[in-house]
Amino acid sequence: MNMNSIENILASLKFFYPELTLILTFFVLLLADLFSKRWTYLLPAISLFGFLITGYFLFYTPNVQGFLFATGMANVGLYVVDPFAFFFKILILLSMAYTILFSLSSKEILESKENRGEYYVLLSSFALGTFLLTSTIDLLMMYLSFELVSLSSYILAGFTRKVPRSSEASLKYIIFGAVASGAMLFGISIFYGLTGTTNIYLINFFLVNQNVSGLALVIAGLLIIGGIGFKISMAPFHFWTPDVYEGAPITITAVLSVASKAGGFAVLIRFLKVMFIDFSSTNLQSSVWAILPQFKWNDIIAGLAVLTMTLGNFAALWQSNMKRMLAYSSIAHAGYMLSGFVILDNQGIMAILIYFFIYLFMNLGAFYVVMLISDKLGSEEMDDFTGLGYKAPYLTIALTIFLISLTGIPPTAGFIAKLYLFGALIKANWIWLAVIGVLNSVVSLYYYLRVVKNMFLREPGELTFPYKLDTPNLVLSLTLLIPTLILGVYFKPLIEFAEQSIKIFGF
Repeated sequence: MNMNSIENILASLKFFYPELTLILTFFVLLLADLFSKRWTYLLPAISLFGFLITGYFLFYTPNVQGFLFATGMANVGLYVVDPFAFFFKILILLSMAYTILFSLSSKEILESKENRGEYYVLLSSFALGTFLLTSTIDLLMMYLSFELVSLSSYILAGFTRKVPRSSEASLKYIIFGAVASGAMLFGISIFYGLTGTTNIYLINFFLVNQNVSGLALVIAGLLIIGGIGFKISMAPFHFWTPDVYEGAPITITAVLSVASKAGGFAVLIRFLKVMFIDFSSTNLQSSVWAILPQFKWNDIIAGLAVLTMTLGNFAALWQSNMKRMLAYSSIAHAGYMLSGFVILDNQGIMAILIYFFIYLFMNLGAFYVVMLISDKLGSEEMDDFTGLGYKAPYLTIALTIFLISLTGIPPTAGFIAKLYLFGALIKANWIWLAVIGVLNSVVSLYYYLRVVKNMFLREPGELTFPYKLDTPNLVLSLTLLIPTLILGVYFKPLIEFAEQSIKIFGF
C-alpha cells in the first residue's frame, strides 16, 4: 500500500464517524457487560447513548463526491456517503432505538438474565452491519457486511435458549443463510472473473464498454439477487421467515422485519440501479435496464414481486399465531416494495423509500402491541386475543390502527405508501402489476380483520387481563401511533425527504 492510499484512507475517516461510533459502542458494551451484572439498565442506556451519538454524527457528516477508502492505482473505493445512504441509516437508527426501548418491557429479554449483555452487544454489531450495507459500493464489502448482520441475527434469533422453538429458529436461519451466502459469493466471483473488479461502478463501466458472456452475467446477477432476496424475505427464499419470526423474541422479530430489510433493500437498490444502467447514455431515463437488454430483468423482478406478495398474503390467511401472521405479512410487504424495482426510475425508487419509512412505524407498532399483550396473556395465539377490546381498549385500538395501516386503508399512512407505489406503477404502464398489488391488499384485509373481529366482536367470556399500561409504554406506543395517523394526512415533508435522497442517482 503506497502513501497515497494511506492518505486517502485517513482522509476518508472523517466521513466514517457514525460507523466508528457504532464500533466504539460495541466495545464499550462488551467491556461493560463484564462489570454490570447487577445494573439492569446500564447496557440499554449505553446502547441508546451510542445510537444518539451516531445520529449526531450522521446529521453533521457532509456528503462527499466520489469514493471513500480508495486504494490502488485505479483509486477504487469501497464506500460512499450520500443522501440515499443517509435515508436508510435514519430508518435503521430509529428501528434499533425502538428495539432497545421495546426490550426494557419485554418479558423474554428481562427473564434472560444470564446472557442479557450479549443481547445488546449483538444488537450494536447488527446495527453496524446494516449501516455498512447502505453505503457499500463493493461486492466483497457487501458480502462481508451481510455476514456481520447475519452472524448477529443467527444468535439473536436463538436468544431465548430455554424455549425449544427459539433454538429451532436459529438453526433454520443458519442453514438457509449459509446457502444464500454461498450463492451470493459465487455470483460475486463470476462478476470478478468477468470484469477483474468488485466495485459496482467499475463493473458497470466494463459491461458498457466491453463484450462479456451474457449467460455468465445472467447467472451472476441472479445469484446475487437471490442472496439478497434471502435477507429481505423475497419468495422463493422466504422459507426461514415464519419459523424464525415465531421462535425469536418479539423484539428481534421486529428489528429483523425492519432494520434487516432496510439494509437489504438499500444494497439491492444500489446494486440494480448502478449495475444495469448505461450511464454513458444522454438520456438516463431511457437507459434503465440497458445492460444485457435481451434478458428481461424487470420482468424477472415483477414475477418475484407477484410471487412474494401473493404467497405472503395467502399463507397468512391460515395462521393462528400472531407472530407467524405478521411474519407472512412482512413477506407480503417485501413483495409490494419489490414491485417498485421494475420501474427503477425516480418515481419507483422514491415510492419504495416512502413505503419503507411508513412501514417502519406501522410494523414496529404492531409488533410492540402484540408483545405487550402476549407477555401478559402468556400466549401469542389469535384466539387468546378474543374479547380483549373490552379489557384493554387502548392497546387493541392501537393494534387495530396499525393493522388497518398495514392493509393500506385511508386515512392511515399505509394508504399513502401504497398510493405512491401503485401510482408509480400505473404511471410507468405496469398497470397489471398495480392491479395485482391492490388485489393482494384486499386479501390482506381479511386476515388483519380476523384479529380485529376477535378483539371486538366476540364475547370476552371469563377473560382477565391484569395489565394497566404504564406511562413509559404509553408514550412509546404513541410515538409509533401518531406518525402512523399524521403521515396519512400530512406527508409533504416525507415526500421531500425521499426526493432529496434519490438525487445521487442523477435522474
